[in-house]
Amino acid sequence: MKNFTVPTRDEVSENNQAIFDSLNKGLGFVPNLYAYFAKSETALGDYLTLQNRKSSLKAKEREVINLVVSQVNGCRYCQSAHTALGKMNGFSEDQILEIRGGSASFDPKLDALARFTKSVTENRGRATEEVKNAFFEAGYTEGNLVDAIVIVGDKIISNYIHNLTEFAIDFPIAPELEQVTV
Repeated sequence: MKNFTVPTRDEVSENNQAIFDSLNKGLGFVPNLYAYFAKSETALGDYLTLQNRKSSLKAKEREVINLVVSQVNGCRYCQSAHTALGKMNGFSEDQILEIRGGSASFDPKLDALARFTKSVTENRGRATEEVKNAFFEAGYTEGNLVDAIVIVGDKIISNYIHNLTEFAIDFPIAPELEQVTV
């Protein structure tokens, strides 16, 4: 089996070194996921542009999508990173576990979003009519749908990168999700 390694700053292009410096300044470190993207000359900058784009969805809503997609795709790296980010956005540990299971009983609008995201991800974009209707009934718009799918796509990219490479997780490891019935 191939051993995938995360490059250091000295092992990436000058352009990616500048991005590493910016990440270090802003975050205090370069997460391994971002560093791995730097194996490509352009992927790290492209990915950060996608990830940092303006969205009609609030930070908490984006974290709901990130947590659900990462759980459905079985990405331990992203589950761990977004558990930390979810806490920074005000979710409790119990709420994060519930969200990862595909629901949010503590907030009807986030619940509709979590269920929609789970259905979209599990069914490769073909969400059930029930969850689509609930998504719109919760107050989401078609513009929100587009933004939600862009975030799903963003998270699928990072999930697949880590699932293929399995490099070290540099966030506190998220607890395994007990089977949650939704």
